[in-house]
Amino acid sequence: MKILVLMLTVVVISEVCLVGACRSYCGNITVDYPFGIRNGCGHPGYRDLLFCMNDVLMFHIRSGSYRVLDIDYAYQSITLHDPHMSNCGTIVLGGKGNGFEAEDWRAPYFNPTSDNVFMLIGCSPKSPIFQGFPEKKLPCHNISGMSCEEYMSCPAWDMVGYRQPGLSSGSGPPMCCAIGFESVKAINLSKLECEGYSSAYNLAPLKLRGPSDWAYGIRVKYELQGSDAFCRACVATSGTCGYESADGGGLRHVCICDHHNSTTNCDSVVAPTSTSSSVRPKTIGSLILYFIAMNIRFKRRQ
Repeated sequence: MKILVLMLTVVVISEVCLVGACRSYCGNITVDYPFGIRNGCGHPGYRDLLFCMNDVLMFHIRSGSYRVLDIDYAYQSITLHDPHMSNCGTIVLGGKGNGFEAEDWRAPYFNPTSDNVFMLIGCSPKSPIFQGFPEKKLPCHNISGMSCEEYMSCPAWDMVGYRQPGLSSGSGPPMCCAIGFESVKAINLSKLECEGYSSAYNLAPLKLRGPSDWAYGIRVKYELQGSDAFCRACVATSGTCGYESADGGGLRHVCICDHHNSTTNCDSVVAPTSTSSSVRPKTIGSLILYFIAMNIRFKRRQ
């Protein structure tokens, strides 16, 4: 009985410490609004998106799971790493790359940045990106000072037996095609009939010395899709921006305060919302007292 009481007391006290709190980091990456890694934290449009696994922050959408390398809140961008993506040291073929494709309802929130170049590798002549070739001009081009011609000077190309830029055969499409995300809307290797891809971005105003200096990864711009006035008011009153289930279904913004959730801000004198993602401290305190009383009664019977 003592062990049971002790275990239950530890559990409920732990819950008290978590009431109204949103975990704010994963490893060395700060997780702040609009993102969240606990249910009810962050913007509802970003729910079920980030997961912290052994201090590694993962980003999950329809096309796959990615490791988060960085979140830049000032420029509203998030940098992702796809384990199937090629870089200057390794060319990964086999058509297993995740690329980038969000669910339809998430699409308005995320778009790779304009300085991000996707270099598609080994695409079939029947690929949608080559439709109309050779009569129609190829969509491959230099983006933010980065091109396939430079990328194919990487030593990794020696391992696949092809280094010279240009056409893979006299009349076929190029072995590598640099293209912007806006040109295809979704980097899906299966649909594009490509063997692999690489993604790089250039944040420096000056031209880099070569592909070995490029930053490899998928740099994604995120948008809130609407005013964040509610969240600013919540934070100004020492609250945490979150969401909860609304009456009649759906989700609504909520300000998570020390002892209650508010539909306005923490300074407003309002009754706690009918639904909450946390257990109320008063209820937890009652449970603790109950288990203590049960323990005393058990001792008296002995």
